[in-house]
Amino acid sequence: MTQLPPGLADFLDRADWSGADIAPLPGDASFRRYFRVTRGEDQAMLMHAPPPHEDPAPFLHVARWLNANAMRAPAILAQEADAGWVLTEDFGDDRMRDWLDGNPQDEVPAYEAAVSALAALHRLPPGPFAAYDMATYQREAALLTEWYCPAHGLDVDAQAYSAAWQEVLSPVVSRQSPGVTVLRDYHAENIMLLGGKASTPQGLIDFQDALVGHPAYDLVSLLQDARRDVAPELEHAMLLHYVDAAGGVDDAFLADYATLGAQRNAKIVGIFTRLNRRDGKPRYLAMIPRVWALLERDLAHPALGPVARWFDANIPEDLRTANGAFGT
Repeated sequence: MTQLPPGLADFLDRADWSGADIAPLPGDASFRRYFRVTRGEDQAMLMHAPPPHEDPAPFLHVARWLNANAMRAPAILAQEADAGWVLTEDFGDDRMRDWLDGNPQDEVPAYEAAVSALAALHRLPPGPFAAYDMATYQREAALLTEWYCPAHGLDVDAQAYSAAWQEVLSPVVSRQSPGVTVLRDYHAENIMLLGGKASTPQGLIDFQDALVGHPAYDLVSLLQDARRDVAPELEHAMLLHYVDAAGGVDDAFLADYATLGAQRNAKIVGIFTRLNRRDGKPRYLAMIPRVWALLERDLAHPALGPVARWFDANIPEDLRTANGAFGT
């Protein structure tokens, strides 16, 4: 039987949900835990994000901004942020990824709806969030040299790695002002199909790390998904759909898309390795070959020249293939 966190029942009592049935749900790559609470015909989602590892205040801040701007985040029903408790509207079980596993014929309309929602977000003024600045991009990219490279016993030139990213990211940063709200983890596992069909409104979850940055970031997060194969043909079609839904993009957009794709995929390789080595979560290792394949595609873009040359000089080819790319 799953051990419930201390204080859960008391929080539900204070939230006027006493006596509800409590069902634990699978967690994510964090210290957060989730529970579905049911009382009669009413259901809600309970998140436990306990300090010091977690802080639900950013989630609450972003959720309120999204809902105030007609974006579909879960409504907040009750919260005690200092203790890590948040009770929200329940979006159900139809994650976009799970739905498409059983309904592959709905892939195009599901992605069209997700891209259209992203374009709608980008038409809004940027939210009251911190900037996605160079220091943040660099810190994320460095996860590859901090975790993946040591896992394979590689002694790499970390200073040259940072310099290469500085060179390729500088024009991206200069072009992202005034910026858009970037949810930072916008992919098929974090999009809920609220009506149980691909064409229905889509709910947003896992957005607590939102920043103000480049419109290509969440798009590449969706279309170069670490957890789900997206065919290059579908990626290209959805890029065109975004251009149409956004009313056009500038000439540098595709270069920035590739650059941010490479930055994000390098970060994810590092994060998935860290999840295994530090947090004892080896299941993410199986996704690393997919991420490496996406990273290689991005590195082929001319805008990534300095970073691509660093990879060629520092990462052996046999570690950049489907069979050799696991972080140990």
